[in-house]
Amino acid sequence: MSRLTIASVIACIATLFLQSAQGAESFKRYELRKSGQQLQLTLQELPRPSPGPDQVLVRVRAVSLNHRDLYVLQGFYPGSREGRVPVSDGAGEVAAVGVNVKRFKVGDRVAGTFFERWAAGKPSPAAFASARGGESDGMLAQFIVSHEEGLVKFPAHLSFEEAATLPCAGVTAWNGLFTKGGMQPGQFVLLEGTGGVSIFGLQFAAAAGAKPIITSSSDEKLARAKMLGAVGTVNYRANPDWEKEVRKLTQDAGVDQVLEVGGKDTVGKAASSLGMGGHIALIGGLSGFGGELPVTSLTSRGASVSSIFVGSRADFEAMNAFIERYKIKPVIDRVFEFDAAAAAFDYLKSGSHFGKVVIKM
Repeated sequence: MSRLTIASVIACIATLFLQSAQGAESFKRYELRKSGQQLQLTLQELPRPSPGPDQVLVRVRAVSLNHRDLYVLQGFYPGSREGRVPVSDGAGEVAAVGVNVKRFKVGDRVAGTFFERWAAGKPSPAAFASARGGESDGMLAQFIVSHEEGLVKFPAHLSFEEAATLPCAGVTAWNGLFTKGGMQPGQFVLLEGTGGVSIFGLQFAAAAGAKPIITSSSDEKLARAKMLGAVGTVNYRANPDWEKEVRKLTQDAGVDQVLEVGGKDTVGKAASSLGMGGHIALIGGLSGFGGELPVTSLTSRGASVSSIFVGSRADFEAMNAFIERYKIKPVIDRVFEFDAAAAAFDYLKSGSHFGKVVIKM
């Protein structure tokens, strides 16, 4: 046997031994378990997974929370069940790749897409069934295995914690304003509250030369929003008919874009805030899902309405290019340790946050 052949055999044996050793290592992840009628986070320790031929093993460094994650924990969301790994959003580094993987290499810094199987174009039932942390397992784990099509590289100026905020809230705001809304410089943009989607919308609108107007029940939060580029603010607690105040800020022309995250208690007011040819992106239900759109009024103004359920990998990549160009830094309110994940969920539920709530590994 030649020296080269012997060396190859030794290298092969060493690789197999290393893979075996790595496979024997354990990792921790949170799963949902029933406690009475509720689901709760339970920390589990399992053997570390290995990637299949088209898969990537990601060492997760940080995850971020969305209101959807609260609905999953409360059992109000499709896929809420025992054994589910929660949380859609996370970022980390590539630890291993399958033999057929072309898009990534070990050491790449990546974020998971919200839908593992929606690359571009219109969504399909299969794409929606791949929603992380709901219909399929999520990111609240030290390691995850993902198909290579369900990952993106993120801008170099972002930390893992910052990148972890992007997959749901960032892409949702991007899709609503740019992909579906076609936002242009100079347009008035209405943002409801100071959660993740609205703050991303504020940052995107300001960077694009639009004129963001934002609502909140906190004057302190509104002052912070001004520092991020809001040209107008309205305290909806002090002004229950806040849509009238919004219209005043536009000299009664109305806004051009709305990221409608409030649900049944805000959708009618958002519609009343809209100007001629405006666009409403229907996103969330913070006050509950439902409400009525004034169809006749919208039609008479040539307005349009889009239903937004996050977006595709192509949306994510377009957003990343924008974030890179303008060096946008996501706004993080608080960072919790991995073993304090339950406290992070409680903090999000309190509504005290401004921007995103993050858990680091």
